[in-house]
Amino acid sequence: MEQTVSLSIEGGVATATLCRPPVNAINEAWVDRLNEVLDEVAQAGQIGVLRIRSSGRAFCAGADLALMRSIFDSAAGRERMIALTRRMQEVFARMEALPQVTLAEIGGAAMGGGFELALACDLRIVSDTARIGLPEARLGLLPAAGGTQRMTRICGEAVARRLILGAELVAGADAVGLGLAQWSAPAAELEARAQALTARLAELPPQTLAANKHCIEVAARGGEDGFEAELAASAQLLAAPETQRRVTAFLEGK
Repeated sequence: MEQTVSLSIEGGVATATLCRPPVNAINEAWVDRLNEVLDEVAQAGQIGVLRIRSSGRAFCAGADLALMRSIFDSAAGRERMIALTRRMQEVFARMEALPQVTLAEIGGAAMGGGFELALACDLRIVSDTARIGLPEARLGLLPAAGGTQRMTRICGEAVARRLILGAELVAGADAVGLGLAQWSAPAAELEARAQALTARLAELPPQTLAANKHCIEVAARGGEDGFEAELAASAQLLAAPETQRRVTAFLEGK
């Protein structure tokens, strides 16, 4: 069976590595394996951070062109493409809803579905030389695996209109200024910077990360009283043994 995504777990960090050369093109097997990875992370317990990276030069260049070429010109093939896109929506939404903090380490091209995957992560760090964007309009298509929705929500309407309607690819060096990523780093330093960031996140209790992530999500999406969500989460954290230990150590000056 073709390997598409591998998973390693060490301490409180799970690392998913995209490994379908040459560019980690997306097909059904790729999406199914990513969903299995999410299953494994959920079952592992005490994982605070999920880091997603690539084993190759590209992060993920989007849909498998060979698959598109073989099926796009028939009604049945088009139905298959819609089914695959729907499945991508479902898996990316599942990843977005994880209690773990998710970090996309973008070392190379992240286009179309590949960048939609990154947008479903909480955090993004990108190489200054990477090319990123949602250029589907060049093919008469749109980024339908959540791209129009997440980019607009994350970066704002003006940036989404510029990049999606203009089918524009931008350099990683410009990503932070546009709100596409939280950090940019020189290509030679990206892995070390991502590792340091992951380690810093992993020092925090998984329950605390999950609670903070939930409250931020409430603020971003609405649907419940965010202030009450803060109080409910705080009540749980105050009673948590790890919080008790950390607060006691802080108060004792340790």
